[in-house]
Amino acid sequence: MTLLKGLEGADLGQRTPLAEVLDALPYNQQGLIAAIAQDAVSKDVLMLGWMDRTAIERTLEEGQVWYYSRSRQTYWRKGETSGHTQSLVDMRFDCDGDALLVTVQQTGPACHTNRPNCFYLLVDGDEVVVYSAPDA
Repeated sequence: MTLLKGLEGADLGQRTPLAEVLDALPYNQQGLIAAIAQDAVSKDVLMLGWMDRTAIERTLEEGQVWYYSRSRQTYWRKGETSGHTQSLVDMRFDCDGDALLVTVQQTGPACHTNRPNCFYLLVDGDEVVVYSAPDA
């Protein structure tokens, strides 16, 4: 039985060393896991990024969210160029360990398009509608 499977029936408040959980995560072939960013106040889903163990540990140590860029093959701290930072409020693992939820205090737009979040393309029947304008 894997560690994560064992936690499904765990008692409320049971504690497990973080290192053990990080060892048990089912990272993909590139060593990455999906990380969903959610605004701590509005509860809006802001974006999806990718993290590896180093990005997870750096985020927890510094309190600023770090991702791994698959296209640039490097780490990036959210907002390092735009100033639109994400301060970590908490981090959670889903039941299978195949995704993280990072609850954040978002400063400025979360999307590189300057929109509040990256999910601005709405499926409406057989069309896709842009339903969020960039911030001015």
